[in-house]
Amino acid sequence: MTTPVIDAQGVHVHLGASHVLRGVDLRVDTGEVVALLGANGSGKSTLVRTVVGVLPPSRGTVSLLGHPLGNGVPWHRIGYVPQRVSAAAGVPSTAAEVVASGLLHGRRLALPRGWRHLVREALDQVGLADRADDATSQLSGGQQQRVLIARALVREPEVLVLDEPVAGVDRASQEAFAATMTRLADSGLTVLVVVHELGELAGLVTRAVVLRHGVVVHDGAPPRARAAHDIPEHDHVHPHTSELPLQTAEVGLGDGPLGTGPTEVNP
Repeated sequence: MTTPVIDAQGVHVHLGASHVLRGVDLRVDTGEVVALLGANGSGKSTLVRTVVGVLPPSRGTVSLLGHPLGNGVPWHRIGYVPQRVSAAAGVPSTAAEVVASGLLHGRRLALPRGWRHLVREALDQVGLADRADDATSQLSGGQQQRVLIARALVREPEVLVLDEPVAGVDRASQEAFAATMTRLADSGLTVLVVVHELGELAGLVTRAVVLRHGVVVHDGAPPRARAAHDIPEHDHVHPHTSELPLQTAEVGLGDGPLGTGPTEVNP
């Protein structure tokens, strides 16, 4: 048995008086692309935030890359993209500046030599190298989301955790995101992604874990879309619960181990 990239065992999480996660087990192995599915309030976002150390489990254990949550985890090998946020307000910054912030963490408070090249490479991976010097407020919601993915990729991680990356973006942006994720998965990156429905990622996901009321009710082959979701006319754009400023939430101002604090309040 190889060491799993993500290994959560018997995880319980309480948020105030709410018992959000109730004994969740989750294992993700190297090279897998795992989708975390479930209705609003099922605990998807709470689970990924617990996995990356933003929220502490009330009970149970979480290990990343063979290390229990804490200072021993090689955080530079893990990329985390929280729920999409808006660039409508906050400290003005360019796409390149947001991506560069991904190179900073608790042990590195100055950008490394050659950071501009690393930033351009990360933006090129998501198809936005030509928008590096544009203000994030000038980018569409889907482009902003790809900037946040580039921010995670600039670390050259081995595992990427994404929380509802396509919520609230248009079909073209979803297709661009799916193309980006396909290239990354083909390169061997391990991915855990929270989605409402598989949509454009259906051909990429190797396994699906479905949560309901904080409990895993399915772990296996991705479920087939409901008939209404299969037709070309179906609108895959879902509203999003978080509209915090991109710069405030994503430029290392949070309290999590990956430089990001909580970005939404719904479980």
